[in-house]
Amino acid sequence: MQPDRVLSRVARKELQLFFASPVAWLFLASFMAICLFVFFWVEAFFARNIADVRPLFEWMPLLLIFLSAALTMRSWSEERRSGTLEHVLTLPVPLWQFVIGKFIACAMVLAIALTATLLLPITVSSIATLDWGPVFAGYLAAFLLGCSYLAVGLFVSSRTDNAIVSLMGSVAVCGLLYLLGSDLLLGFFGGNAAEILRLLGSGSRFESITRGVIDLRDLYYYLAVTAAFLALNIYALERGRWSQQARARHRAWRLGISLVICNLILGGLWLQKLPYLRTDVTQGKLYSLSEPSETLLSQLEEPLLIRGYFSERSHPLLAPLVPQLRDLLREYAVAGEGNVRVEFVDPAQDGAAEKEANEEYNIQATPFQVADRYQSSLVNAYFNVLVQYGDEDEVLGFSDFIEVKTAIEGQPEVLLRNPEFDVTRAIRDVLYRYRSGGELFDQISKPVTLRAYVSSDSRLPDLLVDYRDSIRATAEALIPRSQNKFAIEFIEPEANGGAESDRILDEWGFQPMVTALGDENQFYFYLTLEDDHQVIQLPTGGFDPSDFEDALEAGLRRFASGFTRTVALALPASSQGQYGRAPQGHSFGTLQQVISQDHSIVMEDLADGSVDSSADLLIVIAPEALDTPSLFAMDQYFMSGGTVIVVSSPRSIETMGTELRLRNVDSGLTGWLSHQGISIEETVILDERQSTFPLPVVRKVGAYEFRDMQFVDYPYLLDIRDDGLNAEHPITQGLPNLTVGWASPLSIELRPGITSQTLLSSSDKAWVSDASNVMPSLDDAGQSSFRGAGKSRRRATIGVMLQGEFTSYFDQVPEAPGAGDQADDAKVEAPSSTLISKSPDSTRLILVSSNDFASDQVLSGIIAASGTQYFGPLEFLLNAIDWALEDSSLMNIRSRAHFNRTLPSLPQNTQASIEYGNYGAALLFLLLIYGLWRLLGRRREVQLREVLL
Repeated sequence: MQPDRVLSRVARKELQLFFASPVAWLFLASFMAICLFVFFWVEAFFARNIADVRPLFEWMPLLLIFLSAALTMRSWSEERRSGTLEHVLTLPVPLWQFVIGKFIACAMVLAIALTATLLLPITVSSIATLDWGPVFAGYLAAFLLGCSYLAVGLFVSSRTDNAIVSLMGSVAVCGLLYLLGSDLLLGFFGGNAAEILRLLGSGSRFESITRGVIDLRDLYYYLAVTAAFLALNIYALERGRWSQQARARHRAWRLGISLVICNLILGGLWLQKLPYLRTDVTQGKLYSLSEPSETLLSQLEEPLLIRGYFSERSHPLLAPLVPQLRDLLREYAVAGEGNVRVEFVDPAQDGAAEKEANEEYNIQATPFQVADRYQSSLVNAYFNVLVQYGDEDEVLGFSDFIEVKTAIEGQPEVLLRNPEFDVTRAIRDVLYRYRSGGELFDQISKPVTLRAYVSSDSRLPDLLVDYRDSIRATAEALIPRSQNKFAIEFIEPEANGGAESDRILDEWGFQPMVTALGDENQFYFYLTLEDDHQVIQLPTGGFDPSDFEDALEAGLRRFASGFTRTVALALPASSQGQYGRAPQGHSFGTLQQVISQDHSIVMEDLADGSVDSSADLLIVIAPEALDTPSLFAMDQYFMSGGTVIVVSSPRSIETMGTELRLRNVDSGLTGWLSHQGISIEETVILDERQSTFPLPVVRKVGAYEFRDMQFVDYPYLLDIRDDGLNAEHPITQGLPNLTVGWASPLSIELRPGITSQTLLSSSDKAWVSDASNVMPSLDDAGQSSFRGAGKSRRRATIGVMLQGEFTSYFDQVPEAPGAGDQADDAKVEAPSSTLISKSPDSTRLILVSSNDFASDQVLSGIIAASGTQYFGPLEFLLNAIDWALEDSSLMNIRSRAHFNRTLPSLPQNTQASIEYGNYGAALLFLLLIYGLWRLLGRRREVQLREVLL
């Protein structure tokens, strides 16, 4: 008989026996019901608010133990009990065909059971954006893990004639394999012992794959376990054929099975020594080094040291993260191509290393409280990474790496937040600091020209003649060390009939200067730095030669890579609210903190009429009542080619005790924005696609009103995702979703020479309101007062980016405060402040129409509602900063995994419909399988002897 015919007949017979039993259907239904119950109730999917199916796979190793044991408990024990096993042993057919046939049948039932759970990822993908890479990896891991458990179950079943004993034995052996790598057992060990147990455990291997990283070593482990127990199954059956006299045959079989198992073990040990046999199937390759990291490593000119300080005994929640972090650091060593050295040290085992860590790098052990059912104790452990380049170093601690999410049952969930971002940022910082002590022109890739548009001596005031000679000498001193990357060119605009003056007026808006109002003697004195990509104007300030060197160096740094950039941040001053007290909700401490991690910050006071000359970027947050000097400072910085990011709206939230109201805000920017073609409506957007927020709620019960703090679906808090985020622009293309509160719709009327891109917008089910009372209330039926009945729905624009040649809002330089008090006969030899009337075409303006976009209060409310760290608005602003400064070294990494995809806000009745719909769909799936089985085969139990005959 052909082997394939035996395999197919045995598999078909096992399937018929399985589906002919009502117990089998009960097991399938129980498995599906338990999966759904765990997903929706135990792990509280909707309250967890993350768009993934991780809770399903977290429980899968345990659920598969019982499912596999139930599938295999009668496979051989029933044959042995009924006496058909003796007939099988006497047939002239290799026993491996029977073993593999039964295994195939059980694997098919396992595949059916796993297929039934596909309802869950399909449900998640229908309501939110789901990364299917980890889902695919999770099902692959579940099937391979189930197959290994099935092989264990078949072997145990072959050793007994009692199905219950087989069930209990299979559960015991599979449970032991799972416990080997579980945190429950690893908590008693540390260091190498814990690593070995983690490699032997079936559950720890499973967790690695379900992250979305398919490692060949993990796949080999499951295949090896499956092959080993199938071989033991064949050996256990083969022994029933032996006679007592055939001792040589006995020894040959024992030796053969031993060699098979030993080779499987040696193969695993050999593969374990080969690194990087893996593929990352997550969207965005979250667990692989990104291109920006590799690009940064390619810039290394000196050896880079990355040293991990990890204690053998640590907190149980941190211990599983150490192998993941080690794997990541090893990838830096590979990508560094010899320029990166990675080391791992346990300071507790090396006194000299601990002393060096304490004294030279200020790395101290962190005390963690560890408690079990018998006692509570403190463990002083290291969880640090040192990055050293030259004489610069930076230390990362556990607080830099981890994210703690509070689970529904109150137990914390500790995860690595985005370790690549933190390590790459540390590498960039030490590299930049090392370079900052070196030569500036080493980091400039294209030649830069200082062009001075200066009139002749006869037109210039005497003060400016000396100033011109001084800056010429300063600039010429740079040429010998510029590596042919710096040149100087003085141009007289009035020469050749004034053709050059017409050009710079048309292109840059450079107008003639005067020493005093009413003076007829006009002249030019403008300084620019140019390459083939951008043009920036150097500030002349008070025409003080001592300031020019700093201004020139700051300008050249804007053409260089590898230096920390400076961000000028203008925040709102403390102002009075409508109730005579300072309004709450306008603190931006978190924003300042995150910007300072990557850039230098200058707290800008626009009221002095100018922006700091070292600023590479200007950010204006929630401005109020900007005066003319402030507008002029902002306008002229913008005209000089600087990028400006504005976060502003005519309405702003204000909390007074338990009151929540919108107040009108006069930013002072309305005219300036209108001049650039931007108008912001004095209304606020509400959207059916909304987020949850902790708010005081007015609850009406009959004629009574009660005020409670509740997490409510709040339509003023817009949940921007999918088509609301510009998937093509670098600022937003990596953001899964964004929460924007109390935003106003804006519109654009493009001026000639200006291009516009929409970055953020609401859904097409949004409406607007001009009401000041934004307190949520619930009626007797629990329905919100913000339903927008009768309101027209439309998509509203919230964030835009404009680029091109802008024109100045000012026709002339505004008079400085107190200038009118000067004596009329005062002689002013120095020119008054110059006016730039047109910007270069590389000028950019980014606007978000929400005063509360990145306020601390809004961020803390969203964090409280989601139970996890959420910095979406900050990530948007950081991406905007990096894009504007053309520094992509961190932007792409930051956007890869800075926070999980979240679910859209859904009403409770919709959540219930989704949950019970899954139960109904599971029942229909079982009925479908039952119908197919009745269609394809008769319901009867076929004995193995009848099939073969």
